[in-house]
Amino acid sequence: MDFTVLTLFPELVAAFFGHGMIHRGIERNLIAGKAVNIRDFSCDRHKTVDDRPYGGGSGMVMKPEPLEEAISFAKKRTPEAKVILMTPQGTRFDQKKACEIAEGMKGLIFICGRYEGIDERVYTQLVDEEISIGDYVMTGGELAAMAIIDSVSRMIPGVLGSSASSQSDSFIDDRLEYAQYTRPEVFNDLPVPGVLLSGNHEKIRQWRKRSSLQRTFMKRPDLFETQAPTAEEKKILRQWCRELETLVNQ
Repeated sequence: MDFTVLTLFPELVAAFFGHGMIHRGIERNLIAGKAVNIRDFSCDRHKTVDDRPYGGGSGMVMKPEPLEEAISFAKKRTPEAKVILMTPQGTRFDQKKACEIAEGMKGLIFICGRYEGIDERVYTQLVDEEISIGDYVMTGGELAAMAIIDSVSRMIPGVLGSSASSQSDSFIDDRLEYAQYTRPEVFNDLPVPGVLLSGNHEKIRQWRKRSSLQRTFMKRPDLFETQAPTAEEKKILRQWCRELETLVNQ
């Protein structure tokens, strides 16, 4: 998977590509990442990339010519890459979309806007898809692009240290991840649940399934509307309800 980020702040994105899981994935040639400075494609000696909006109004708008040239440059590097514009007007990004990108695309070219946005003609002629990471406005698209790159990269085999890690993440099956514990065995008088120390893999699996369902029910019950409980999940939830009823009636 090849990621190209078109930005006015390439040093910000380059630092992201140089650390942690993303950096390890690049070193292993599992993913590729490049930050491209949009100013390098400006048509004048002042490296101008923005101008006043027609019709008046506050702020500045990013010019179409430098963006077109930057996209053309990125396309030469990865011809099959899709051009993604980070904008609150776009489709909401989620785990399903991350998996879809990881499994079905060879590359992404992110346009990271600044100021009041970009010229509308870039939207209509050069962008394949608009994506949003939430219903709020940021000063630029770089952080949003990095969030998507991080999420998608986790789905690419070999990028994470353990292939099982991404499969147990929250939202993979429309459930929140189960509670996690590590050493010490007792912290502030709170012990690790005994079942996790038992070595019984089936009991541990059942405990984690129950923990995941409890967390989902208490924190994100809307996820049950997206994915109805399985027969096993219904059994666990009924047992939990009986235990709660017993506690209430004591």
